Amino acid sequence: MKQSIKVSLAGATAVLLSAAATTLGVDAGAATPTDGVAAAAARPMENLGRGVVAVRSGNTSVLVSWRLLGLDPDGIGFNVYRSTAGGQEVKLNSAVLTQGTNFTDSTADLTRSNSYRVRPVINGAEQPPSGAFTLTANHAVEPAVRVPLRAGGPVKFVWVGDLDGDGEYDFVLDRQTSPQTLEAYRRDGQLLWSVNMGPNSTNQNNIEGGSSTIDVGHNDGVTVYDFDSDGRAEVAVRIAGGVRFGNGTTFTHSDNNRQFIAILDGMTGAPRATAPVPTDYLADGPMYARFGVGYLDGSRPSLVAFMKNRRGNGAFNLMMGAWQFTGQSLTQQWKWLRGNQNTPDGHNTRAIDVDGDGTDEVAEIGFVLNGNGTLRYSLGPAGVIHGDRFHIAKMDPNRPGLQGYGVQQDNPSGLREYYYDATNGSIIWRHTASGTADVGRGMAGDIDPRFPGMEVWSFSGLYNAPANRLTEPNTSLRPWPQLGLWWDGDLTMELLNDGKFEKWDPNNPKPSNSLTRLLTTSNYGAVDASQDVQPTFYGDILGDWREEAVYTNASHNQLIIFTTDRPTSTRLYTLAHNPAYRNAMTFKGYMQSHHVDYFLGAGMTRPPRPNITYSGS
Repeated sequence: MKQSIKVSLAGATAVLLSAAATTLGVDAGAATPTDGVAAAAARPMENLGRGVVAVRSGNTSVLVSWRLLGLDPDGIGFNVYRSTAGGQEVKLNSAVLTQGTNFTDSTADLTRSNSYRVRPVINGAEQPPSGAFTLTANHAVEPAVRVPLRAGGPVKFVWVGDLDGDGEYDFVLDRQTSPQTLEAYRRDGQLLWSVNMGPNSTNQNNIEGGSSTIDVGHNDGVTVYDFDSDGRAEVAVRIAGGVRFGNGTTFTHSDNNRQFIAILDGMTGAPRATAPVPTDYLADGPMYARFGVGYLDGSRPSLVAFMKNRRGNGAFNLMMGAWQFTGQSLTQQWKWLRGNQNTPDGHNTRAIDVDGDGTDEVAEIGFVLNGNGTLRYSLGPAGVIHGDRFHIAKMDPNRPGLQGYGVQQDNPSGLREYYYDATNGSIIWRHTASGTADVGRGMAGDIDPRFPGMEVWSFSGLYNAPANRLTEPNTSLRPWPQLGLWWDGDLTMELLNDGKFEKWDPNNPKPSNSLTRLLTTSNYGAVDASQDVQPTFYGDILGDWREEAVYTNASHNQLIIFTTDRPTSTRLYTLAHNPAYRNAMTFKGYMQSHHVDYFLGAGMTRPPRPNITYSGS
C-alpha cells in the first residue's frame, strides 16, 4: 500500500553548487578551535609510518600511494624511489611531489620484483626514507594486497592495530569455529599468537550465547588499540572461565556466568591485566558486549563497552561502561545502567566529540553519554525508538557543530528517519508516515555535488540533509543504503554493498542494481563476511587518505585487502589520524560508515590540523 510521507524542516536553506565536482588539493592546516570552544590538550594517537603500498593499475603501470600524516608540516613534499630486483634505488619523479600523495610509475620492469619507498622533503631537504613495499615479479594486475593466514574456520571480523610498534597496521581476527579463537598476525602474515575462547564460546546464539562468545549478531566483545599509549597496540577481549591465552595459560573461575575484560599483549596474546564485568545483571545470565575506543577525558584512550542481556520477560538489560589501562592495571572509570530511562539503543555505538571541547562522548542511536558516564541527552522523548543505523558527522558545512541522522525500526508513531543537532539532541527535521514505520537501512555521505553538504538516504528516498530537500524522488533510483567508501579520488563518496564498489551519478541516476561498477570483489576471490554482505573490516589503513576494504578468500587462508589503483591530486592527511574516524575504526556492531569530524565532500574547505601528538615518541 502506498504511504503518505510528511516532511518538516527547521531553519535550513538550500544553496546550489555547480554540478561539476572540483578536485580540491587539501593540505594539513593549523590547529583551530571548533565552534568557538577553547582548544583542549592534544590526544596521543598512533605514530604511523608512511603506509607505502603499490598495486598494478594496468599492464604497464603501478600506482604507488603513501600517507600524509596528521602533523606533517605545511608544504611537505615527497620523492618516490624504486629498487628493481634488489638493485640500487632510482628516484622516479623529476620534481618534488606536493599534490596528491600517490605516483604512477610507468617505467618499471614488471617481470622482476620492484620495491618502493618515499622520502619526505621539507624546506628542500630530503628526510629519512619510509619503509619499503615490494611488488613481486609478474604480480597480478589487481587493486589488492594479499596477506597469508594459517588454515582455519570462517572469519567474521578483522581489527587493526600496530602490534609490533613499527608504525604500520597488523591484524587480529576471529575464527567462527566451536570453540571460537582469536588470532594475531603481523602485516606480512606472520602468525603471532592464538587465543582459544574456551568451552563458554560454543553457545553462539546471537542474543543469549555463552559467556565468552565473541562476534555474533551485533556483538563483538573485542577491539584493538594502543590503550597505554606506549607505541604498541593491545587487544581487549571479554572473557570467562576456560579461555586459553596466547602464552598457554588458562583463565579459570568457578562461575561460568562471571565475565571479565582482559587486556592482551599485542605481540604474545598473554594477559597483561583483567577486570571484572559488573554483576548488576548477573541474575539474567552473561552479557554480550560491543567494544570500542574513545578519549573520554580528552587525553587518554578508554575502552568503551556496550553490554546487554535478556530478562525472562524478553526485555533487555543495558549497561555501558568505560575502563582505562595504565600499562599495569585495568581500572573501571564508570558504569551506566539504563534501568527504566527512556534511552533507546540500536546496533551501533560511536565515540565522538559532539561539542568540540576535545573530549569524546559515547553515542547510541537514541541517546548520548558524556565522557564521565552521565546522560547528556536522550532522543526518546522526541519519539525515537530502536533502529539499525545512525550516523554522526559534519553533514552541514554551514551549521555549527556535528549533525546526526538515524532511521527507525517498527516505530508505532510512524517516525521513519530524523536529522538532529548532535551537540544537544534537538531535532532539525523528521520524516513520518502513516502507520508503523520500519526503515532497515540508512546512509549519510556527500554523493551529490550539486547541493552543499551531505546527502542522507534510506528506503524512503534521498535527501540533501542540510536543506531537507528530496533530491531523488524516485526511490528505485536512489543508491542502496549500506556503506560508503572513498575510493576513486574525487571528494564525493563511493558506495560499498555486497562486494560491489559503485558510483552513483546524480545527473544520470540508475537503479541500485545497475549503478556504475568500479570493482567486484568476487572477481578477485573475495567472499563476504559480516551479515553476508560486508567485509571483515574497512578503513584507511594503507596508502593515502582513501579507504581499504578487507575480505578473506573462500578458503579463509588469505586476507584480501582492496586498496585503490586510481591516482588523485587531492591531498588529505590520513583519516586514521582524525580522532573521530580512528575511534570509529575500533567499533563493529552492524558495520557502518566511519566519519571524520570535518566536512569531507564537494566544495570542502581545508580541514584543520588534528589536535594530536604521536604515542611512544
